[in-house]
Amino acid sequence: MTKTDFPPSIKSRPVYGVLEPRPGAMHLIIADGEGAEAVAEMFAKAADAPAMLAKSHILYTAGPNGTDAWDRVAALGAAQAQHAASVPTLLFRLARVLQNTPMGAQIYLTGSEGLMGQAERDIMVLGFPHVDIQKEHRGSTVRRVQCVHCKGITENVKTDPFQCSHCGLHLYVRDHYSRRIAAFQGVNIDAEDKGLIPAAVERFK
Repeated sequence: MTKTDFPPSIKSRPVYGVLEPRPGAMHLIIADGEGAEAVAEMFAKAADAPAMLAKSHILYTAGPNGTDAWDRVAALGAAQAQHAASVPTLLFRLARVLQNTPMGAQIYLTGSEGLMGQAERDIMVLGFPHVDIQKEHRGSTVRRVQCVHCKGITENVKTDPFQCSHCGLHLYVRDHYSRRIAAFQGVNIDAEDKGLIPAAVERFK
């Protein structure tokens, strides 16, 4: 699947580019689902792919839509590559890898917004600015949404509006995004007119 193009939106909505190989002491690559294709395409563009792969550590998991291209990732021949059973498992492993990530490392994130946002959040806690982390969206567009009322987070939201999995309110999914919690914001859609809830439409796939 090719790079996803999102329509223009508000300033806080994340904007993604295309992964480009850069010189680095290490190459830390986090991906899920169709992000495997972006990783393969990045190495195909590298001037010396074998040398880059020899300094690469890839963490990969299946996408929220079930796409699992681990065979494609494993075939690249990176020095280290791990297949995680889930996003939480991948993030746990990422925390361990970051403990030994040297200065001058290059970081690449690709796949779904849910994975990229959470990985970026954990990486930024260690002092890496978000502008230095390359990101390319591929695959599913489902959203990770925080209810602004109860603060609960619902994963893999497909419809707008949707019902909060924690407090049950019907929420309108905004494009406003918080890097601190790696989630879009959901606001009560019938706060002023109780019970006036439009039919849910599948906006995210």
